[in-house]
Amino acid sequence: MIAPSQRMSVVKPYVFAKMNKRKDELKAAGMDIIALDMGSPDLPPSKEIVDTLVASAHNPNKHGYGGFTGTATYRKSFTQYYARRFGVELDPEKESLPLLGSKEGIYHTATAYLNPGDIALIPDPGYPTYTAGTEIAGGVPYFMPLLKENGWLPDLGAIPADVLAKTKLMWLNYPNNPTAGIAPLSFFEKTVDFCKQHNILLCHDNPYCENGYDGYVAPSVLQIPGAKDIAIEFFSLSKSHNMAGMRVGVILGNPDAIRLIGMLKSNVDSGPYIGIQDATISALTGDQEWLYERQETYKARRDLVVAGLRAAGCEVETPRATIYVWAKIPAAFATAAAWAEFLLEKKGISLTPGTAFGAHGEGYVRISLGTATKRIKEAMDRITA
Repeated sequence: MIAPSQRMSVVKPYVFAKMNKRKDELKAAGMDIIALDMGSPDLPPSKEIVDTLVASAHNPNKHGYGGFTGTATYRKSFTQYYARRFGVELDPEKESLPLLGSKEGIYHTATAYLNPGDIALIPDPGYPTYTAGTEIAGGVPYFMPLLKENGWLPDLGAIPADVLAKTKLMWLNYPNNPTAGIAPLSFFEKTVDFCKQHNILLCHDNPYCENGYDGYVAPSVLQIPGAKDIAIEFFSLSKSHNMAGMRVGVILGNPDAIRLIGMLKSNVDSGPYIGIQDATISALTGDQEWLYERQETYKARRDLVVAGLRAAGCEVETPRATIYVWAKIPAAFATAAAWAEFLLEKKGISLTPGTAFGAHGEGYVRISLGTATKRIKEAMDRITA
């Protein structure tokens, strides 16, 4: 066998791959599994988006390469969206970089910036790719605890000076996966100043900005004056417009970072299919009213989950955003993994233990709302039975 590269020694199986294997085994044995684990929307995009994609697919002139960064109209659609949604003006040529989903952009950012020994500040619990990208690039993760008593925000003042001296990147994600925590603009102001002071590239992952409830409207870090001097923001249509399978994302903000990451990407991929570009333009510039109806569906599911988990003895905050519920496990179980395993093996319910997102996720589980409402109700009935 040919020896793998040394960098592969830090690569771990993606957390959901292992979970899916066990679910498949139980399904093969005849168990009905209700999946509340992966954050994959079950609802489709709007009819307008789908019709645009289909029309493009039937156009014989739209099946060639889509360009490394897509068409000019495609790039402009992202900046038009940011101008309308956040009041942020961006140059589509220099301050935006389309991605094949934001996950690859997160990985490429670590590769573009981190030398062996460089530090990336990473929220814990947090999206696993922040850590994986850092470690594969040879960087060192420094985990910033997200605690309930701090409103699920990191304590920037607790980061040691010797860590900051070696830090190049800071990852943030609000509305937050997995905690569903939200961040006020005042926190972003403080963080932008902090990163400028310590010469750290602020990387804000913002895929859940359209998943607010009860009137909550999530902000962008780029709304902060001067943020583009030190910050980039990742936006994805996977959760915002139910387009997860189309793999559409973008980085916006600091032009130096956009140029550097774009240089790396041009050696890796060839950009999105033109039909998907057209569907994205439709999604970002067309009627947005359907998103409010979509959120009402998620809200009904959220309320079912919150009520069901509280009845099962869990401590649960009602989320104001994201497509997740973050719940403290019942006192009868010692660990999050133990309760998750019990629910899967005995109740046929698959959810994610908080430790899948980091050590500070212990004692919690994450429930996804990306499953049919009827099945979510059935899952809550099973849990409380």
